[in-house]
Amino acid sequence: MNRRGFTVAEIEEAIRTSPWDAAELGRLECRKDFPYGREWNGKIYATKRVRPVFVEEATELVVVTVYTYYF
Repeated sequence: MNRRGFTVAEIEEAIRTSPWDAAELGRLECRKDFPYGREWNGKIYATKRVRPVFVEEATELVVVTVYTYYF
């Protein structure tokens, strides 16, 4: 999580509040932008986008991976 720059709370918020879309291999994904305004890898970025990819199981959601974009 630290290497990619996201938190569990951001993933939970993205999944709870953003529309879900179909992803590859029968998975689901969503996207959420967060105000950032800080440095990441030596550059200042105003916004961070978190894109979790997950599977909906019978009793839980299983997060497969998370992509983080800065702009």
